[in-house]
Amino acid sequence: MERDRFSRTHPAVTFAFFVVAIGLGAMIMHPAYIIASGIAASSYYCLIKGYKGLKLLLMSIPLFIFLSLFNPLVNHDGERVLAYVFGKPYTWEALVYGMAIAGMLIVMLLWAGCFNHVMTSDRFMTLFGGMIPTLSMLLTMILRLVPNMMRKSKQIAGARKAIGRGVGEKDPMKKKATDSMNVASSLLSWSLEGGAVTADAMKARGYGAGKRSSYEIIRFSRTDLVMAAGMSLLFIAVINLITNGGTVADYTPVMNITSIKDGHLPGFAAYIIFLMLPTIMHLVEELQWRISRSGI
Repeated sequence: MERDRFSRTHPAVTFAFFVVAIGLGAMIMHPAYIIASGIAASSYYCLIKGYKGLKLLLMSIPLFIFLSLFNPLVNHDGERVLAYVFGKPYTWEALVYGMAIAGMLIVMLLWAGCFNHVMTSDRFMTLFGGMIPTLSMLLTMILRLVPNMMRKSKQIAGARKAIGRGVGEKDPMKKKATDSMNVASSLLSWSLEGGAVTADAMKARGYGAGKRSSYEIIRFSRTDLVMAAGMSLLFIAVINLITNGGTVADYTPVMNITSIKDGHLPGFAAYIIFLMLPTIMHLVEELQWRISRSGI
C-alpha cells in the first residue's frame, strides 16, 4: 500500500490526530465546525482513495438527506412549524438538528475510513503491542475481519456461479435467499476454520512467550516531534475555544448557535488547521514531487 507523508509519520502522532479529530467531531454540534470537519475529512479521504473516495461521498448524499428529513418525524420540538405530518408538527429546528446529526455521522465515517488507511495493523501493533499485546492483537484482527469476509464472500459467490450453482438477476427471490444462506454458511465455516488455523500458527510461533518485535522499525524523528508540538498547540487553542463557549449550538426547542465572529475566530482557525494537516502534508509532498520531476 502506497503511503503519503502523513501516513509515514510516527504511529503515536497519527493515532493522536485521529483520536482528537474523531473525539472533537463527536462532541461539537456547531454547524460551522461540522462543515469544516467534513471538508477536511472528505478532502483527505479523496486524496488517499481517489475515485473510490469520491464514490463514497456521492453515496453519502442520500444518507444525509434521509437522516435530515427523518429526524423531524420523531422529534417535534421547535418554534417554526413547516408542516403537519400525521398530525404532528414538522419543525424547522428539528430539520436543522437532523442535518447536523447526519453531517456528524458522515464525518465520523470518513475519518474512520482515513484511520483504517493510515493506522495499518503493523503500525497499530507497533504502538500498542508492547503495552497491551492481547488487546492490540484482538483489535487488529477485528479491523481485518470485515474487509476479509467481504472479499471472501465475493470469491465464494463467484466460485458457485462458475460451477452453475449461482443465481441470476431474473431468478425468484426464494432462490436468491437460498443462495445467500449457502454463501453465508460457507463463509462462517471458512472464518471458523481460519480462526483455528491462526490460533495454531500463533501458538507454534511462540506468541506471548516473550517480548514481541515489529516487522517495521519506526522511530520518533525530529519531524514527528515538530508535528506533535504543533498539534498540541492547536489542540490547546481548540480546548480554550470550547471552554469559552465558542462551540455552543442548541437546536431544539429554540435554536441558539454561537457566532464564530464573537472573538472565536482564532480558535475556529486553529480547528481548521488541525484537521487539514493530513491534506496539507499530502499536497505539499505532491507539489515537491512534481517540482522535482520537472527539473529532471
